[in-house]
Amino acid sequence: MTALLGLEFTGLGTEAMLATLAARPAAAPLAYLVTPNADHLVRLAREPARYGPLYREAAWRLLDSRVVARLALAMGLPTPPVVPGSDLTARLMSEVVTPADRIAVVGATPVTVSAVAVRFGLRDVLHHDPPMGFDTDPAALAEAVAFVEAARARFTFLCVGSPRQEIVAREAARRGRATGTALCVGASLRFLSGEEVRAPRPVQRAGLEWAWRLAQDPRRLARRYLVEDPALLALLWRERAALRRGRSALRRADGG
Repeated sequence: MTALLGLEFTGLGTEAMLATLAARPAAAPLAYLVTPNADHLVRLAREPARYGPLYREAAWRLLDSRVVARLALAMGLPTPPVVPGSDLTARLMSEVVTPADRIAVVGATPVTVSAVAVRFGLRDVLHHDPPMGFDTDPAALAEAVAFVEAARARFTFLCVGSPRQEIVAREAARRGRATGTALCVGASLRFLSGEEVRAPRPVQRAGLEWAWRLAQDPRRLARRYLVEDPALLALLWRERAALRRGRSALRRADGG
């Protein structure tokens, strides 16, 4: 585990995480995976009581931001491995999921789900697309959770955006009736269906995938990337200062 910005991140890279997911039986009690990025971490810092449980109660917390990792590393902070949710989903589909596995999807569109099923030869796919604002509608939220419970899928992909997907995952896990593994992976299926195009690999490795996405959808993403997410710098700086104070206090206590 690696602690950063109030979360204990799972200390697994992509290969180890794939092996862990592959080893989980479909009939195991539901466990869920979250992939916090800069947007999630800023939101968590602003309202920890509201959003903290959604992430802390996940079985696995993977950092989905090369930008966060590089900034943390530059400031001398503990840095968890980066495992982008879209990369993990693609590898899971191509290397772990078999055509006979039951797969459930919450969110996305029938077109997206159908395209992914065709691409990977999936024969048993269940789909539920909840209405807009379902997370604030108790009946609609209950319907989404009941779908996850009834699906009995090996893998459930929650693609309704954060924090809605984490709300569904946490509620389903807490109720104790669902099985398998749920992954909170946002738009990952749209990349696999070909409806959205990810940044080229060199752009991803440079930590500039956010700029690529901003150029593709400025109306939706401009506020997030240009107004809200820069608060991350102040959060990391404060954590750096707190870490240094803690180290200084330890040295004084040891007589150093």
